[in-house]
Amino acid sequence: MSEYRFMPERNPRAMPVQNFFQEYHDETAPGAGYAKGAALSRICAFGPAIAATIGLLYAMISWFSDAGITLIEGTLIALICFNFFWIAFSVTTVLLGVWSLTRQGARPQERSAGAMPKPMNVALLMPIYNEVPWYVLGNARSMLEELRARGGAHRYAMFILSDTRDDEIAREEQEAVRAVQAVLSPGLELYYRRREENTDRKVGNIADWVCNWGGGYEAMLVLDADSLMTGRAIVRLTDALARDPGAGLIQSFPQLIGAQSVFGRMQQFASGVYGAALAEGVARLAGHEGNYWGHNAIIRTAAFAACAGLPYLKRRGGRSQLIMSHDFVEAGLLRRAGWGVRFLPRIRGSYEETPQTLIDHIQRDRRWCQGNLQHLSLLNARGFRSMSRFHMFHGAIGYLLSPMWFALLVMWALIGTSEEASVLRYFSPSNPLMPTWPELSEGRHVLIIVIMYAMLLAPKLLGIAALPLTGARFSEFGGSARFALSFLSEVVLSVLYAPILMVQQVVAVFRTATGMQQGWSPQAREGGHYSFLTVLKVHMLETVSGAALLTGMALGVVSPWLLPIAISLALAVPLSMLSGVSFSRTGRWMGTREDFRAPPITFAARHYRAELKTMLEGRGAHKIAAE
Repeated sequence: MSEYRFMPERNPRAMPVQNFFQEYHDETAPGAGYAKGAALSRICAFGPAIAATIGLLYAMISWFSDAGITLIEGTLIALICFNFFWIAFSVTTVLLGVWSLTRQGARPQERSAGAMPKPMNVALLMPIYNEVPWYVLGNARSMLEELRARGGAHRYAMFILSDTRDDEIAREEQEAVRAVQAVLSPGLELYYRRREENTDRKVGNIADWVCNWGGGYEAMLVLDADSLMTGRAIVRLTDALARDPGAGLIQSFPQLIGAQSVFGRMQQFASGVYGAALAEGVARLAGHEGNYWGHNAIIRTAAFAACAGLPYLKRRGGRSQLIMSHDFVEAGLLRRAGWGVRFLPRIRGSYEETPQTLIDHIQRDRRWCQGNLQHLSLLNARGFRSMSRFHMFHGAIGYLLSPMWFALLVMWALIGTSEEASVLRYFSPSNPLMPTWPELSEGRHVLIIVIMYAMLLAPKLLGIAALPLTGARFSEFGGSARFALSFLSEVVLSVLYAPILMVQQVVAVFRTATGMQQGWSPQAREGGHYSFLTVLKVHMLETVSGAALLTGMALGVVSPWLLPIAISLALAVPLSMLSGVSFSRTGRWMGTREDFRAPPITFAARHYRAELKTMLEGRGAHKIAAE
């Protein structure tokens, strides 16, 4: 079958490969300028976080400075203060978001004064790789039908861009496309292309479309295989891009839906409840120098083609390496060229799904770790704006903090509860080769740990306080009592799973640094089912670490304030198996607004998926009977 059988006539657009070591400015970019108040927002976010960290640094130096600060003490202080800054920065970012919501209420950010937006020709791009065909095409049809029902001046076409390697799945994809094309409402356009070779993975998949058909579309809205967007959200993103000639990319804020497991519900509740204030703060902080998350974002095709063609990274030994987490880099290249990159978190109706089990999350996180650590080599690229560099650095720090937390945990455990009750004891204090272990009393243990836990809890409480400012009501979460139970459940589960995720990110960083992490396998959308031995193998390091901490506490040489971490690590295997326990579709525990009042598009998508699945299974059964 021809590679382009299901596609319209080609309309090429040049997409030159960029050079990270030469500055580039797109002469066609009208200039995005700076968002009003962005500089003040950055001062409000970074300033208090830096000041609080300096205050903690001063206090800790005063604790250890009586006899001079040793190398070990200095390392401990540096680890605590570095980790504390990023916690404080998350708090100040949420505070910035709350402040923004109190000033602007829940008014949509994308609206601006001026005439009606110019009609745009928009391509909805859905790259897929060995996905379930009826699921993908059911979602695609629901979005197209919503756009038809909504109407408007913009024109939309859906492209299913397949990189599937399995020939049987590819055959089912083509059958699904034919089936949907046969029943689509008049005027709706659905196209399909399968590449013979999946060169450069998703980066190459999108680039292939831009180079061959991008000339026919002013904008492209990039989706993931599990993305679902309402017609209203798609039109609002399109209007926002049409009204802002300086914008090269506008990112929506995808909400998590469809979680039917303990771990999935935990993440979905956290995103749906705490995420609004954080997202608002991030939008304020970024201004026109925002970021791109790879999906549910609309992009000006000409801008993307002109300045976001990705080169390979040069590694040691002259080897070339594909940029894995391409989205951050593409946003930086757009901004470098003079185009704005915006984030509009108040556009509702943008959805995606989340891994259903802890192990599925870990597998995805390892891929993301590999991609984000690549960005460290691009921090010296020519022409990148400071915020673009910060986005890439912050993404890498999100993974590098875990080894730092782990090192801090080890040092805390070794320090023990006192000089006499410590895992390490120096019997020759006068020996200059054996420095004195830092003096950290139990009271100071308690103070530091309480401060850390309070700072970690603060963004959650602030997110809840900001909910009414977003137009949400607690009744939409099942009432105040049910909401309180869900909140407490999420906090307990996040405390239990956080140390496990920390250790797994340490493993991911180690695998990436040593070259063990290779490849970029697709996500298991519905979650895997893992045997006890598989789970034990994955979580062996956590189990051993937790047992060691508990043993130290039983012997009185490890601070009991580390008990929550020790319990989590020791119970990593049962907690991992608990993560995949499913609820019925009507379950309300840790439910979000979308669970209690499902958006109409989710019903439509469920209907179209079931209809298409039945149709394909019927054809398969008929084919088997004929044979």
